Amino acid sequence: MKLKGLLKAVQPLQVIGSVETEIMGVDIDSRQVKPGHLFMAMCGTQADGHTYIPAAIGNDAVAVLCEKLPETTADGITYIQVKDSEEAVGKVATAFYGDPTSKMELVGVTGTNGKTTIATLLYHTFRYFGYKVGLISTVCNYVDGKPIPTEHTTPDPITLNRLLGEMADAGCKYAFMEVSSHSIAQKRISGLRFAGGIFTNLTRDHLDYHKTVENYLKAKKKFFDDMPKNAFSLVNLDDKNGLVMVQNTRSHVSTYSLRSLSDFKGKVLESHFEGMLLDFNKHEIAVHFIGKFNASNLLAVFGAAVLLGRGEEEVLVALSTLHPVAGRFDAVRSPKGYTAIVDYAHTPDALVNVLGAIHEVLEGKGQVITVVGAGGNRDKGKRPIMAKESARMSDRLILTSDNPRFEEPQAILDDMLAGLDKTDLQKTLTIVDRREAIKTACMLARPGDVILLAGKGHEDYQEIKGVKHHFDDKEELKAAMS
Repeated sequence: MKLKGLLKAVQPLQVIGSVETEIMGVDIDSRQVKPGHLFMAMCGTQADGHTYIPAAIGNDAVAVLCEKLPETTADGITYIQVKDSEEAVGKVATAFYGDPTSKMELVGVTGTNGKTTIATLLYHTFRYFGYKVGLISTVCNYVDGKPIPTEHTTPDPITLNRLLGEMADAGCKYAFMEVSSHSIAQKRISGLRFAGGIFTNLTRDHLDYHKTVENYLKAKKKFFDDMPKNAFSLVNLDDKNGLVMVQNTRSHVSTYSLRSLSDFKGKVLESHFEGMLLDFNKHEIAVHFIGKFNASNLLAVFGAAVLLGRGEEEVLVALSTLHPVAGRFDAVRSPKGYTAIVDYAHTPDALVNVLGAIHEVLEGKGQVITVVGAGGNRDKGKRPIMAKESARMSDRLILTSDNPRFEEPQAILDDMLAGLDKTDLQKTLTIVDRREAIKTACMLARPGDVILLAGKGHEDYQEIKGVKHHFDDKEELKAAMS
């Protein structure tokens, strides 16, 4: 594509050089630049891309998009200065990959909890209907049935548009993606056309990045502020921020709730470890999921599928065939008669939801043993709250390592212990080694008890001092059980 074609997507402050240059690729990482590529320099939160302009030119970039022009410009290189490079990168990437979201129905899911489950279940639901479908999620990306490993909840704009381009080329009619607060704040989704957006809930998370809950809320809200007029916004009325999200949206607003009158109303009729019986809009449905939070997730899937044009009854049939997403309330039964649940819960609210679901089924007939830690180099303020909520809703608590990253594991556990009082401490063990913590939980469990392994879910590694070591909670659990 000629450079002038890409520049139609942005409004340059100035252009130095030829716009007739043929562009063979677009990059934001100078190491990925190849001959004929356009390098786009973003200011970034950790590194300033402008410092890598010489390296990109050294790799034979033919054009540079930037906010700050270099003091000296190289001969034969076209420089495009823009006001906001974060905004421009997404739009240029969208144009380079042929505006893929104009060829499919893209639905984004945002919120603190439930994003992965809802996006993944929508992907499976529409594949059940016979469509080719794409998925962009924390666990794995899919181009129809082809898995593509993922590193971030929402990829960078180049990777994101390349993926969406692959989906369009593969004939995908629908695509479902998790939209993280980071990706909204950093404008990674700039240039994409959404057919709809779903808001799940908002609780404390990512304050290491956003600094305040208000900033976190504003990032989520911007997604709906920017939603086009012909799209839908589906929000959870059971969260106090549900209607706040859509105060300024131009899109068509619909609601879902387990407690209030709404467009999509749900109710839990029965709950067992094998699943639940639900009522959605006065239709009964049996599902392979447990807990009110999962009932809410399924209700969001139900609502979104209906808003995308499917009939209520055919959607319910599809939902009855679905199973939990990897690492989300993943139950393993021990030969000794206790049950263990592997779950990704890594925020106070997510822990309350999962532990609440366990108590709904147990009804006081067994003990709950929770194994939990907190990630290093992330929001420290949530650590004591996570420990307190876990202790409040558990009979025994084992605090252990999660992904310590570059922090000392014991220092993270000390932060968690600070949230516990004397009564809590009497039922709490601190075991830094996660493998030993899991073994200990299995030794403590008796028939009828439930172990919750929280925090890592689908992850198959532990990140320690910048190195990822293989570690899978489910594997460790099965080894300990045997």
